[in-house]
Amino acid sequence: MSQNKYNWLVTFLLMLGTIVILFPLYITVVNAFKTPAETAASILALPDSLSFANFNRAIEMTNFFNALGNSVYVTLFTVLFTVLSNSLVAYAIARNMHKKMYRFLFYYFVSAMFVPFPIIMLPIVNQMSSMGLMNLNGLILLYIVYGLAFNVFLYTGYIKTIPKELEEAAIVDGCSQWGVFWRIIFPILSPINATVAILTALWAWNDFLLPLVILSNRADQTLPLVQYVFQGQFATNYNLSFASYLMALLPMIILYLFLQRYIISGVTQGAIKS
Repeated sequence: MSQNKYNWLVTFLLMLGTIVILFPLYITVVNAFKTPAETAASILALPDSLSFANFNRAIEMTNFFNALGNSVYVTLFTVLFTVLSNSLVAYAIARNMHKKMYRFLFYYFVSAMFVPFPIIMLPIVNQMSSMGLMNLNGLILLYIVYGLAFNVFLYTGYIKTIPKELEEAAIVDGCSQWGVFWRIIFPILSPINATVAILTALWAWNDFLLPLVILSNRADQTLPLVQYVFQGQFATNYNLSFASYLMALLPMIILYLFLQRYIISGVTQGAIKS
């Protein structure tokens, strides 16, 4: 295949992928501003007038700002403690891979990525219930633990690229092993920290299944859970649903647009060296 034909094929595939991604977003945005009658007439047409009535109604029905606060709380602390704890675990493993126990731990964590959540869902619910953690704090704890598998894989590969001479020089200068990590290694991990933070934030913000089985109090519901209010037994109010979905998606879309380069660079650098 000639280079010109190859470029045209790649361009076509990229355009097709863009359409596939943007089309559902277009449907969501357009119909969030429509009345049910306008949506029934044509789901693709633009609204006759720009009205925020659906957004106001969706905020009332979902107690939106309470759910928003819950999602922000869960996402913020999940990201913070995930980056701090998972990077430390990965550092210990990466610098001791020559020992059988740490090598076993690495493969143990990696193997956990292949265990489907439904298999361990019931035992997890029973355990969290017995510990009194069927709440937002318990949800944060589970996100931190479940993130270990993939994050250790990324961090370990990235840490292997950092010269050990930096640590040895710091120790010679009187720095403790604890100080070596926080003063030397952790700042160097900034690109992969950003990657882990963004991926964890997207997961914690958009996840539905784990909050569904863990959060027993209605006041603790996160944004994905409160969308259930629009689902009736015989019908669904799509206009209110789209308005609510758009409000829930907007913070993560903005975050991703500004920080997407860290995802690509961090995943690439971490995975290639693993």
